[in-house]
Amino acid sequence: MDNARVIAAIVFAGSIILLADAWMKANQPPPQEVAPATTQGPPAVVDSTVPEVTLEADSTSATPVVSAPSPAAPSARVVTVRTDLYQAKISTQGGVLQTLELLKHYSKDDPDTNLKLFDKNGERTYVAQSGLIGQGLPNHSTLYQITGDRFELQPRANELLVELRASEVSGLDVIQRYTFRRGSYVIDVDYEITNKRGEPLSAHGYFQFLRDGNPAAGDSKMMPTFTGGAVYTDESKFTKVDFEDMDKNKVKYPRKAEDGWAAIVQHYFVAAWLPPQGTPREYFSKARGNNLYAVGTILPVDRIAPGAVGTLGSRLYAGPQDQGAMAAAAPGLELTVDYGWLTVIAAPLFWLLSAIQQWVGNWGVAIILLTVIIKLVFYPLSAASYKSMAKMRVLAPKLQSLKETYGDDRQRMQQAMMELYKTEKINPLGGCLPILVQIPVFIALYWVLMASVELRNAPFILWIDDLSAKDPYYVLPILMGLSMIIQSWLSPTPPDPVQAKIMKIMPVVFSVFFFFFPAGLVLYWLVNNILSILQQWRITRVIERSKPANANR
Repeated sequence: MDNARVIAAIVFAGSIILLADAWMKANQPPPQEVAPATTQGPPAVVDSTVPEVTLEADSTSATPVVSAPSPAAPSARVVTVRTDLYQAKISTQGGVLQTLELLKHYSKDDPDTNLKLFDKNGERTYVAQSGLIGQGLPNHSTLYQITGDRFELQPRANELLVELRASEVSGLDVIQRYTFRRGSYVIDVDYEITNKRGEPLSAHGYFQFLRDGNPAAGDSKMMPTFTGGAVYTDESKFTKVDFEDMDKNKVKYPRKAEDGWAAIVQHYFVAAWLPPQGTPREYFSKARGNNLYAVGTILPVDRIAPGAVGTLGSRLYAGPQDQGAMAAAAPGLELTVDYGWLTVIAAPLFWLLSAIQQWVGNWGVAIILLTVIIKLVFYPLSAASYKSMAKMRVLAPKLQSLKETYGDDRQRMQQAMMELYKTEKINPLGGCLPILVQIPVFIALYWVLMASVELRNAPFILWIDDLSAKDPYYVLPILMGLSMIIQSWLSPTPPDPVQAKIMKIMPVVFSVFFFFFPAGLVLYWLVNNILSILQQWRITRVIERSKPANANR
């Protein structure tokens, strides 16, 4: 191609298209090279002789019941729990955590209501279930007893305990206990088992999520994000478990481990079961039919002697994808904020963006300052690119003259153009190659701005009260389109009519495309364009002023 600016523009356009396509595929990593589970449920970790009321058994494995919650028993109740971060509802039927509102985050569909991470209604099923596997032990369909209907974290208290007691069956006394803590998105879910039998007790417990396969409420149809399961172990690291793969039984991850966690991931939020490190566990994911999917883990209960008390528990992280909080909760949990294959670049960019925000107190201002820093870092490369473009702009009349001279003889015209480039000491790709080097940084920052929950509900100025949402009045996309038009004016006019049309259409296409992008991302691109215009204008002016002097030599 004989115009470096057109090459650069097409590279940018292609990168955006690939970018959107990659995001629509939710950055699915290659499947891990580990043995897949032989069934969609967990393997034979549980004694297959346990009654079928608690297990689904086949010839090779036994799987805890993870079907949809049964209709509430006539005597079942729902108790309300309120802390500084949550308002939750727990059913006495199975102790299921069936509603979890995040008090610090509002719904995208209705800014006047809290976001419901867990919910169980006619349109949504997303609940946290747990239970014990063993003869006479309660599961998530068992009716528990509880004293009280409402539990609230008191102003001076740091913990809130909610205890549910199962009716004694066959000499077993079981208490299910939820522990909520002030300022924490980690909930402890524990079982206390008193063995009143005359023989030792062996059992297992399961902790699982049951969710429909629909995207999260408020997700953009133009820019869909990943919603599905995830499993992490030290062996396989972070592995996504797509709902469609569960349908086809194509999921691959280590089912046995002594570390890691199982989770449900959606845009900005995650719920994960975090068993104690060093405890043997088995992970499972299973399509349950009717657009319902289960993801979870099975843990062993240490052998309980007659008259002794045994315990089993797992922590539950349920909240925003706050990288600091997740990293403190469990190794690798911060990887649910998936930056794709450019994590090595994106992670430092997010760290720098966060550091700037702590200094200035505004995420929009932090984006602007980060853009300036990136522009300064790449200033030498950008300068080389714009110098090449400026020289091409000065050369444009001669290129047009060659076109008029050779007409449709493209071969002779190309030869003449190459001789002209050689004479003028111009590399026609000089404006493109420096930009190619910067593209990975642009893409990495794109993922940072798209995936960071910190930008959700974060105001900038005036009408922009949420940097994770599109500009409600499309001011930023329009300004960005205007900035691209100005850039095209500063660029050399391509002698090829097709290229010239591309240059004219590009600002319109980009502007429309960015109408649906989050305001934070458009803000970055707009500031980057403005800085590019200033740098390009200055360099072009210097090159064009030197033209007469060069001509007299």
